Amino acid sequence: MSDFWKESGFHLLTRDADGWLAVTPDFLRAYLMRPEMRPPEDACETEHTLFAGLLDDPARPVPPGMVEALADADARENWAVWLGFRDRLLAAGTVEGCYLRLFREGARGVPGLFIDQMAHVILRNILDGTPSGLRARAGELFFRPQTVSVDDGRVRLADSETVEMLAATGGFGSLGRLVVEAGTVPRSVDLDILDETNHPRYWERDSRHDTVLDVTFAAAGLDALCRVLEGWVRHFLGVAVSIQPVQRISDERWVWHVGLDGEATAILNDLYNGAEVGEERLARILSLFRLEFADPAAMRADIAGRPVYLALAMTADRKLRLKPQNLLVNLPLTQMN
Repeated sequence: MSDFWKESGFHLLTRDADGWLAVTPDFLRAYLMRPEMRPPEDACETEHTLFAGLLDDPARPVPPGMVEALADADARENWAVWLGFRDRLLAAGTVEGCYLRLFREGARGVPGLFIDQMAHVILRNILDGTPSGLRARAGELFFRPQTVSVDDGRVRLADSETVEMLAATGGFGSLGRLVVEAGTVPRSVDLDILDETNHPRYWERDSRHDTVLDVTFAAAGLDALCRVLEGWVRHFLGVAVSIQPVQRISDERWVWHVGLDGEATAILNDLYNGAEVGEERLARILSLFRLEFADPAAMRADIAGRPVYLALAMTADRKLRLKPQNLLVNLPLTQMN
């Protein structure tokens, strides 16, 4: 294993005493260096001045009215959004602190792209030093949508963006796109399925997003996802939990659940409330889990010691969009947490 997910910006950050990622000028500057943030040559002088000043000191205050004075309306909007996000990062001091505040206090005005980028670099921090390519691949679920394949009882996840690209080009880039547009169907391209024997292959292609994770019950990929979910909770909340797959919820005292995505949340809510859930919707559930706290005292006193059930589900169009923030804001913690 070597360094991985270099595009996350992990190398631009430093850890604080708690192991969280302290915001640095270089990390903020990396956003400014993105093509969409660089002013075009014909941008107004005010925008060039704004950009140059922030490039020199990304944390510097922006004079009142400067953004509003930009000539281009799109530029005004882009700068207002980014500066709002920057100010949230600076106020929190760490990427993790900013991420938590977004979901505890409200994420209005912060694009989903920025939230995914934060999850990306936080997972890179959590997974630092892991020898498991399976866990790294499972970590991608936290910030990249997946396309689900259910075939012969196997549940497999592939990166949605990669799947769409392969469908459009047959895996041959711009040449493949030309072939498709000419009406010729290119040969199919198979994605490698990672397992406990071949997972080191991941490190050679960590930023290509072209491997498949098998999350069938008892598969190594599902176990890897459980371990990453445990690490996510421990890193943010400082509590130890164990997460294990289960095939069904057979618990007459079911008292708490958390959906790991929007679809799973809706299905679990309906099941818990006794609403009718048709077979078609039930079939969208990909995995069920039982979460238990190592120390029941970390839980709300009225349900301390009881398990928390989790679920992962796909949408009707076979997409999976994990919402890892649900585990941070919806667990039944004591008030001190």
